[in-house]
Parts: sequence; C-alpha cells; structure tokens
Amino acid sequence: MGSNRDVSPDPAPSELAGTLYLEDGTRFEGRGFGRATSHAGEVVFTTGMVGYPETLTDPSYRGQILTFTFPLLGNYGVPSPDARDAFGLPEFLENPHVQVRGVVVRSTTRPNHWQKDRSLERWLDEEGVPGISGIDTRRLTQHIRAHGVLRGVLDVGPPDARPSSEELARRLAQAPAYADEPLVSEVSVPEPVFYGAGEGPIVALLDCGIKTSIVRALLVRGISVLRLPYDHEVPERWNGRPVSGLLVGNGPGDPAKLGATIEELNRSSTRALPTLGICLGLQLLALSRGGTTFKLKFGHRGQNKTVCFPEGRAMIVSENHGYAVDPASLAATGLEAWASNPDDGTLEGLRDAHGRVLALQGHPEGHPGPQEAGFVFDRFLEMVRSEVDR
Repeated sequence: MGSNRDVSPDPAPSELAGTLYLEDGTRFEGRGFGRATSHAGEVVFTTGMVGYPETLTDPSYRGQILTFTFPLLGNYGVPSPDARDAFGLPEFLENPHVQVRGVVVRSTTRPNHWQKDRSLERWLDEEGVPGISGIDTRRLTQHIRAHGVLRGVLDVGPPDARPSSEELARRLAQAPAYADEPLVSEVSVPEPVFYGAGEGPIVALLDCGIKTSIVRALLVRGISVLRLPYDHEVPERWNGRPVSGLLVGNGPGDPAKLGATIEELNRSSTRALPTLGICLGLQLLALSRGGTTFKLKFGHRGQNKTVCFPEGRAMIVSENHGYAVDPASLAATGLEAWASNPDDGTLEGLRDAHGRVLALQGHPEGHPGPQEAGFVFDRFLEMVRSEVDR
C-alpha cells in the first residue's frame, strides 16, 4: 500500500526498487537507493527540516528505520566524514558512521554545495544502509501517530525481485525486538578516551552513544573530558587529577535495560559528583534513584520541540527520544521536575534541591537544531567549578 507517485527532481532515477513493510501488514512501494539489502528495525519519524548528515549519524537512532517528514533530502550532499575539528572530533557528523538501519523520504535530489564530499545515495551505499523514496511519507507518519511505533523491514533490490509480504513478515519475525537488542554496547567506546590539554576540570562522560557535539560543547568551555564505556566505573581521579563532574548523555534503546549503568550511577562516590543528564541520561538518572520510565507512543524526534521551564521561559530544542520518565515516580527519588513538554505534558527536565543534579530531555547542543538551551552546559560548568573550589 502507499503512493507510488514520484515528484523527485532527481534527473537520474534509481534502478532499484524499495519496499517498506510494517508489522501490521501495511506495505509501501517506492524507489530504492543506497545499499541493495534488507534491514529490520523500529520505524520512527523525525520532523527536522535540516541537518540530515548529523541526524543519520546520531547513535540514538541505532536500530531504527528513520522517516523524514521533510519532503526533500540530499540537496546539499554529505560533507567529508574524515574532516576533524581542533579537538580531533568529526567536524560535521555526530559519529563517523551512519547509525540508522534505513532511510525513508518522499524524494531525493542531486546535491549542490561547496562542502559536498559525496551524494546521500553514495554515502548510504558505502555505509551499507538501504533507503526508499517516492512513497507518501505523510501517510506513513499519520499511520505511526495513530498506531504508535511499529517494527518494519526495508528491502531494496531489483524491481523484478520484490519480496512478498509473507517473506518480509518472516524476516521481521526472525529479527530481535528493538528493546532486546544490545544497541548501547554497539555505539559506546570500548575503552576510556581522554580529551583535553591538562588544564581545566575533568568531567567523566558515561558514553551510551554520545553525540560528538556534546563532547565538543564541554571542550569549548575549557572542560577536559574522560569518555568512558557505558558500563565503566567512574573513577575519583584520572592520571592523578580529580574527576570533578559527570555527564550522562544520549543513546539508543530502553533505558531500563542498562542495569550496569544504573548501578554505577547509584554508587555513592558517583552520586557525589555534580551531574548533567541529557536525553537518555535524564532517564538513567531517574532510574538510578528509584524512578520509572515508559515508552512513548511515537516519541519526540525533530528540531522544533517546545520545552517549558518553571521560570516562565519556553524554548525550542532538538529532541530524539522514545522513552520518558513517569513524573509520579519521582516522589522518593530526591529529584524534582524542572521542565515539561506543553504538547503532551511529558517530563522534559530534572534537578535536585541541592544543586548537584541537572538533566534535560532535549539536546542543549542542538546540531542539528537550535542552541538556545546551551545555558544548561553553562549551569553545569558552574556546578563543576564549585566542586573544584570546595
């Protein structure tokens, strides 16, 4: 099912066919691009209008087939994945590799930009990721909003070899459920990595799939960063220098499945550190103190999400999450609600009464998206500086 009408301005249509099959039996047919292969995953959508290279490399999308509601993708191509900033981090991407299982878009176009290193189609092919274009993405998005997030299979191959719905249903049944996959272990660093020149306080970062821009946001503020595997113990000192703060960032999957991380966040020496949680990090902090989380119907993904703060401020932030903290579970956690989403009332921020914990569900670093919530990093830096001066 789904529209086959194609309004793509691409003068060289792909010779591949694409099929997206959802677990409820809904089927969309279109053109295939990227790698000719078949991947299963959780089908989600993002409302972001810009920044598809950053979005596609965001580790929070690991295990998902991503639908773009913006109708045109690829117009400025892909910048060089090898470009590095002054800290040795990927300059234009959130991870060196594409993290999504598949890409769904209304149409693609020939790229034209001075920083273009390659086309979107070539990039996805090199990264082994299938894509489908020419389908009615509005109908698909409405379907997800009505029925909730659905598992699916995206198949790209020759037009005369489209798999049957029965075959796609079989592949989907054999694929693991999203919540059961070890996604965080796939995107976390395997061993500690230190960034910094030996000056400035050290902040430990538990890497559950951190975006490059979050690491950079600390480094540009004069913070040294000790990037640790998600299940690593947070040390009190590193190379003779004290660790003065902790950041728990974004990542994929069900937060309740990260038992080792939750246990580490509940350890007394770790809990004594000034702590910032972002996205998945907010959920993990709540879980470590006895809170609970739940899966959202279709999640919050895009760059135009409103967050309301108790000071009377409302900000637009970039978001990418499929789980949320239950506010009713906070009573015995020592944490309090700090921000909320005016659209559905879900929790968007946490803090404690002692000024030691601050957490935001959205992304203060943006990239892609607005960066007006960057003050969260500045408040965290104040907390860390206070710890150093104690």
